Amino acid sequence: MTALDIVYSKGRLRYYGQYIAATAGRGGITDYKCEGDGATPRGTHSIVGLLYRPDRVAPPSDWAKPIYPGDLWCDDPKHPAYNQLCRAPLPASFEHMRRSDPQYDVVLITNWNWPEATLGHGSAIFIHQWRRPGASTAGCIAMARADLHWIAERVSPGCRLIIR
Repeated sequence: MTALDIVYSKGRLRYYGQYIAATAGRGGITDYKCEGDGATPRGTHSIVGLLYRPDRVAPPSDWAKPIYPGDLWCDDPKHPAYNQLCRAPLPASFEHMRRSDPQYDVVLITNWNWPEATLGHGSAIFIHQWRRPGASTAGCIAMARADLHWIAERVSPGCRLIIR
């Protein structure tokens, strides 16, 4: 573990020596992640992407990519694009990346079950803004907007996310 790792444990995240209140999945932390369990997978993951809403926020980093209208994330384990960023229309189950709420104004993408997805092991684990302080997620890590922006401005591709 290095100072550049993002570490999540027991309701807080540590990065660059800073402790940040954060939440995980409503199903807790698990060693056996499966689609729809609402759990966050324990282990060491890598940050592989950074997305942002250009109509709402400035790019947090020079490697951030914009979220456009029609950007979707396929969460259908039966579809060939399972656990991938896609474009509408998509004849499968998906999540809108360009949401009406601010949860995905900035999104860090981990390599959980990516790029080669194992069917049923759960789709994306993101780091994003929480719905409200302390609210659990469907399996992602969430935190306050200001804290998320602080991390997004400093993180680089390949940074490790350690979930304990």
